[in-house]
Amino acid sequence: MKNEDYFKNKTVLVLGLAVSGYNAALLLDQLGSKVIVNDFKDLSENEEAQILKAKGIEVISGGHPLDILDRSLDFIVKNPGIPYSNPLVKQAVNKKIKIVTEVELAYLISESPMIAITGTNGKTTTTMMIENLLNENRSKGKAYAVGNIGTPASLVAQESSVNDDLVMEVSSFQLMGVDKFHPSIAVITNIYSAHLDYHKTRDEYVNAKLAITENQTDSDYIVFNRDQEELTDLVTSTSAAKLVPFSRKKELGKGAYVKDKMIMFNGEEVMSTDKVLIPGEHNLENALAAVAVAKLKGIDNKDIEAAFGHFQGVKHRMQLVDTVDGRKFYNDSKATNSLATIHALEGFSDPVVLVAGGLDRQESLDDLIPLLKEHVKAVVTFGETKHQLAEVARKADISTIIVVDTVSEATRQAFGTSEKKDVILLSPACASWDQYANFEERGNDFIQTVQEIDQSVKGG
Repeated sequence: MKNEDYFKNKTVLVLGLAVSGYNAALLLDQLGSKVIVNDFKDLSENEEAQILKAKGIEVISGGHPLDILDRSLDFIVKNPGIPYSNPLVKQAVNKKIKIVTEVELAYLISESPMIAITGTNGKTTTTMMIENLLNENRSKGKAYAVGNIGTPASLVAQESSVNDDLVMEVSSFQLMGVDKFHPSIAVITNIYSAHLDYHKTRDEYVNAKLAITENQTDSDYIVFNRDQEELTDLVTSTSAAKLVPFSRKKELGKGAYVKDKMIMFNGEEVMSTDKVLIPGEHNLENALAAVAVAKLKGIDNKDIEAAFGHFQGVKHRMQLVDTVDGRKFYNDSKATNSLATIHALEGFSDPVVLVAGGLDRQESLDDLIPLLKEHVKAVVTFGETKHQLAEVARKADISTIIVVDTVSEATRQAFGTSEKKDVILLSPACASWDQYANFEERGNDFIQTVQEIDQSVKGG
């Protein structure tokens, strides 16, 4: 690990336990910091909190007492999900206490080259594509997908070496808490409006995304979506890194693009677009970003093609779950906004029975109407937005609209109203928090129901 002395004898507040907070606390303790952990929830029965206490780490739970800030803190490691509107965080900002997230710790200690990926949509799929490409036929070291994808970056950074690569998915929440964070290759898949309940303004959200390139120099690279004029203007005007554009729509002089159904990089044919097995134009964009990174890292075209040949997608993101009685079931539970559902629908030529619904964020979903008209034969809605989405479907002149309460009911109804060669697509267009802890739980509910339907069909 690098910079181990940086943390010695520092007093650090880890705000919010969770997985990243727990690993950050262990790491800081190992490096010689005096660590205090604080979580709003009562942790008296929490196993991880007891492990920390056994190591002599102070754990304060059941609230966020402001007097913690009187401890002469050197910095705070904040759980990304805790907003800056939190009273303790606001007070820390007023006191000018440095606030970082766990990815900053990972950067400070990592000996491995770092590739960071952000964007409104496509982060996880692009991250997994890059990890697969960099590991194809690799003879030395390994690429690790870490960060917002689920594996704490600081946990892997403790063990990885100069021969490895950290392929880090970073959210806007995490990027608001970086200081020295400096990836050698940064990727911005796209930027749309999102998470305004957290960021309050679109400008704050966009600026958080652009923090990925803030510390880059002209020896680094920024890979970005050239099809978005706003993003192109922002990157070209703010980044000191070498510009590496990708485009699904334009032939470019440099970067990654499509020409005659071939993926090109800097004028060289890399592979056919048919080798990208997961459906959707948005996944072709993700593939272009991943190819650009692979070429910058010196990966051969044959290895790029081979890696895509066995990349079947990421669970809960346009995941082909099963084919039952001629119907293909796709799990796109990660589609927590209407734009992600639009991208999903664009990927299908067969008729779609759409399963959608979830948390009501008081946002219009009318932008789904054109895609519903073009691709969807029936809509089954669930959750808080079930009636809103049913009204959207009526505006799109969908003849079959079914309103139920749960994902399981919706999946069974979708199968019942479908025909052979139809696609049954869970792409909710809404967050999951009305009924589930996260989108993974929602997707797993869908998968389990599909398995039950399959068993029922085979049993009959």
